[in-house]
Amino acid sequence: NLVILGIITSLAAIIGDLIESVFKRSCEVKDSGNLIPGRGGVLDSIDSILIAAPIFYIGYNFLFL
Repeated sequence: NLVILGIITSLAAIIGDLIESVFKRSCEVKDSGNLIPGRGGVLDSIDSILIAAPIFYIGYNFLFL
């Protein structure tokens, strides 16, 4: 079950990053902010977590509870 949860969570993180990249490209924006110079903005730092965290929570509840 742990391997399944890990695979699902990592795929969700990749998908979250790709979704955010599509939104930025459609708006023709390179960085989502300039709060952290050289990092592309705060959204670029947490885009994977925005999708992966809820998927992990749902997967954990489904597989272990």
